[in-house]
Amino acid sequence: MALLAGLLLEGSAQTRASLAWVIHSSQVLKTANRAMGHLQQAESGERGFALTHNPEFGETVEAEVGAARAAAGELVILTKDNPAQNDRAVQIRTLIGQRADLLEQIAKQTRAGDFTGAQAAVASGRGRYLMQLVEARVSDLLNEERALSTTRTDVVDKRLSYITWLVLGGVPLTMIFVGYTAATLIRRIRRPVDAMMTVMGQLGAGDRAARIDAHMESSEFERLANGYNAMAEELEGAVADQHESQDRLHVANAELSRNTEVLRERGEVIELLGGMAHRMQAARTDDELASIIRVFVPRVLPEIPGALYAHNNSRNLLVPIAAWGGLDVASSGFAPDQCWALRRGQSHFVVEPDSDIVCAHVGNQTDHYHCEPLLAGGEVIGVLYLKGVVGTENRFRLTVLTENIASALVNHRLQRGLREQTIRDPLTSLFNRRYMEETLALEIARASRSGSPLSLVMCDVDHFKRFNDEFGHDAGDAVLQAVATEMRSRFRDGDVVCRFGGEEFTIIAPGTSAVTLAARVDAVRQSISELIVHQGGRALGSLTMSFGIASWEDSMERDGSTLIKAADAALYRAKREGRNRVLVDARSETLTA
Repeated sequence: MALLAGLLLEGSAQTRASLAWVIHSSQVLKTANRAMGHLQQAESGERGFALTHNPEFGETVEAEVGAARAAAGELVILTKDNPAQNDRAVQIRTLIGQRADLLEQIAKQTRAGDFTGAQAAVASGRGRYLMQLVEARVSDLLNEERALSTTRTDVVDKRLSYITWLVLGGVPLTMIFVGYTAATLIRRIRRPVDAMMTVMGQLGAGDRAARIDAHMESSEFERLANGYNAMAEELEGAVADQHESQDRLHVANAELSRNTEVLRERGEVIELLGGMAHRMQAARTDDELASIIRVFVPRVLPEIPGALYAHNNSRNLLVPIAAWGGLDVASSGFAPDQCWALRRGQSHFVVEPDSDIVCAHVGNQTDHYHCEPLLAGGEVIGVLYLKGVVGTENRFRLTVLTENIASALVNHRLQRGLREQTIRDPLTSLFNRRYMEETLALEIARASRSGSPLSLVMCDVDHFKRFNDEFGHDAGDAVLQAVATEMRSRFRDGDVVCRFGGEEFTIIAPGTSAVTLAARVDAVRQSISELIVHQGGRALGSLTMSFGIASWEDSMERDGSTLIKAADAALYRAKREGRNRVLVDARSETLTA
């Protein structure tokens, strides 16, 4: 099992590393395209400025040129791991810088009123030549990076196949080993029991010389065998007192039978609890864990109704996990101080009226019950409530049962916590981008099968950089947390609200068209514009957001990339048209119509 776990961990680590390289290639591709896009926008703005003399186009040139330079610089940093790609990135940065200088020169001439000179510079063809060089270098870089991405994706597929075969082969072998161990344990119990039963049968038939000579394989059975042999020796030496010897024989025989029955029952209980523990360790959800408990606990403790309670996340309530035997329990649970077993850290039970203090969570209607605390690592994690009397013969069953349940609850909560960490953004507690991409692909497949609508919202905080520049990054974090809280409370339970990255957020809205969703999104926009965020005892000023909405259609890519681009384009258009607004992608409006 340790070897299987080690191989799986090693395979997972290699897969994670390969995925990191695939993501890196994706970042390089996106950054290169972004640099090219900003440069093309700047070129369009420059032409508009020179032709229309509209100063708004001049502002676009400066912003897009700055963004193109920044993206080119980021591209050089991202490709440092690959010398060939880095050389191409450096060339791209140089060419973009030259083209940007020319654009800024033309914009400067236009602002100075030298429109003739600006138009002459545009008509000279140098800008077009530089742009062709940029496009050629970017195309070379993109082709090379796509080839690298394909190679790295193939490596990930191979490693995932390796892990799959490892699981398919290792898990059956482990199960065979566990089954073999259980069979060996049962055999080691049954063999001495059979030997003792054989000798007892011989003795009952009148053979007083019969003795247990077989190897008992355990100290408990050895003590039983030695006790039996000593009894037989004494019986043989006391033939004169036949009646007394017969009484002693009956007593010893009854004791052996009881011990044998106890051992047999304990063997069955251990086997049953082994199956229960194996299933609880494999449970993935709270409902699965509750179903296992409802099935197995009544078999371990038959005819005793009960319920299992566990601490909630705040540890201020014991909430019901499962109930069995027809017992009805309140879903609200009860406070820890209402149970004497939790207060004392040990069993607490009432076998008849007024025999002990009754727990507050039981009420006054029960005159016999049993509360058993669940302990793991010295910590109380819950309580097992049984509406009945747990006799001496069931104490062993109850002890082993509570140990198994406590261990399973701790393991289940650990697995659930680790899962939450992998899909949640630590700052805003929203789902992260990885979870968003997985969920979007799943919802697209569902919408494609059912024909139901699916919409996506891309949004970000307007002028977010101002908060960081004026008040510091802590203020920027406070703004993101306030926005996340507001969106989480405003969108439906079925909508998936995610942090896309930085100040950008994404909302997946299944079963809703873009036009229908726009009204709800506008209400969210209005509520955010009314927020007053405080940080460090000071108000951070007004806060607005821009939103872009797009709907899925069959012509889009199944991985969601086309849908994201459409929503992002609508968001960008909302930014250009003045921010603090909700815009729907043009194709989505046509699709809805």
